[in-house]
Amino acid sequence: MALALRPVSSRQVIFTEGYKMKRLSYLTAAAMGLGLACTAAQAQLKDPLPDSLSLGGVTVYGTVDVGYAYQSHGVPINGQLPGGLEYQAFTTTRNFQGSVSTVAESGLEQSKVGIRVAEPIGDEFSLVAQAETGFNPLSGQLTDACNSIATNAGKPQGEQTANADSSRCGQAFNSVLYGGTSSKDYGTLTFGRQNSLQLAALLQYDPQQLSYAFSFLGYSGFNGGAGSTQAARWDNSVLYAYRNSYFHVSGMYSSGGQDTGIFGRAYGGQIGATWMGASVDAVYEKANNAVNLRSSFDDGTANPLPTPGLAAYISDDTSWNIMGKYALEFGDAAQKDKVTFYAGYSHIQKAHGDYTTGGGQGSYPIDVGININAPAVYNMEWLGARYTLNTNWNFVAAYYHITQNSWTIGLTPVGNQGIGCAAAGLLCSGDFDEASVVVDYVFNKHYDLYAGMNWSEVKDGLANGFSGTTVGTAGSENSTTFMMGGRVKF
Repeated sequence: MALALRPVSSRQVIFTEGYKMKRLSYLTAAAMGLGLACTAAQAQLKDPLPDSLSLGGVTVYGTVDVGYAYQSHGVPINGQLPGGLEYQAFTTTRNFQGSVSTVAESGLEQSKVGIRVAEPIGDEFSLVAQAETGFNPLSGQLTDACNSIATNAGKPQGEQTANADSSRCGQAFNSVLYGGTSSKDYGTLTFGRQNSLQLAALLQYDPQQLSYAFSFLGYSGFNGGAGSTQAARWDNSVLYAYRNSYFHVSGMYSSGGQDTGIFGRAYGGQIGATWMGASVDAVYEKANNAVNLRSSFDDGTANPLPTPGLAAYISDDTSWNIMGKYALEFGDAAQKDKVTFYAGYSHIQKAHGDYTTGGGQGSYPIDVGININAPAVYNMEWLGARYTLNTNWNFVAAYYHITQNSWTIGLTPVGNQGIGCAAAGLLCSGDFDEASVVVDYVFNKHYDLYAGMNWSEVKDGLANGFSGTTVGTAGSENSTTFMMGGRVKF
């Protein structure tokens, strides 16, 4: 059946664009009103929450982060995906069809609840433990990115809700669950499900502090997992860390597992130093047979969980990273302002991984139908600054850039590198750029309000699959996100 396309008049275009600009101007005006609201509320707000909910070395803590967002290109919110909204990353459905304006969640950080334990057990040793899980406050569900992909399987491109891969896949403790001992003189040794060294370091060196709405490092676990989002958190792991006033070092190992997102062994090391307001860290990670889920389009069935499982490929990931920051304080002794500068570089290489059996994070069954036949290399840089005023205002700006070489996946045994889109095959070289700004007003340690904007663009190979781009064709896609919201922390 042929489809007749009705031409769009210039009047319609003007009306549509005018409507979008008007709506964006309303949101901008709302952000400007944030300042007036914060100033007025500061003098009246009484904090009913205690400084901490602690008893006998056990502390209960949590965060609820909700707001409202507008995206120039997006898809409807999903109550299972971290952050709810979908942002431009390597695992997006590429089905952006128009603007999205919606209530939103977890803009600055994952809403969560957890327990920390730090109990002295004699001879300068303490028992330490942490259990934490992320949830979506607007839906009341535990964060389950894998199910966001599963429930969209069978839906055509352009009709899906937000979905992407993650290491948070509906586990009872989808963040961390570990225990061990700690000593000021001998360091800390812990066992269990833990953040990778790379993910933990990014939290310290990302100017946007892994924000879901304003940081690629936050809404995508690609970098935190050394190239695979499912490898951002390691099950069956042991971590040793030592720190003093000037020097720190860490080592981490995981035996992997058949339902953990990493089938083989994984290991990493970190070394860093802190001196006179400056801090620098170098991190190395190697994860063998990591799971990479792929967003599924219409497969001719309505099965919410395709048989035999979610589309995936397996890779051996290696990453080298260097990150630094420098904090400068100024002002008088009673009222000091602070500006912190951030910068980082990551080199990530993905190679062919061997697959026999196993499932992804959360024990989701997978279907490995393709694999990497040539190394894929990514180079990523980021920089930014955070300006903290003694009047409780925070101003943040950040820029992120990624370059992907050309590589083949499931095509030939050996791929050609750096040859551009015209002859690269299924995937080709490309670039990603993202810039964001945020204004955050902190009433006290429990409450803050924020507003910010994030602009991103994918080009050539990294835009493959977006509207207007095809295999072997240069192209680009950009999107702008505006979000304002508030956090309650206890």
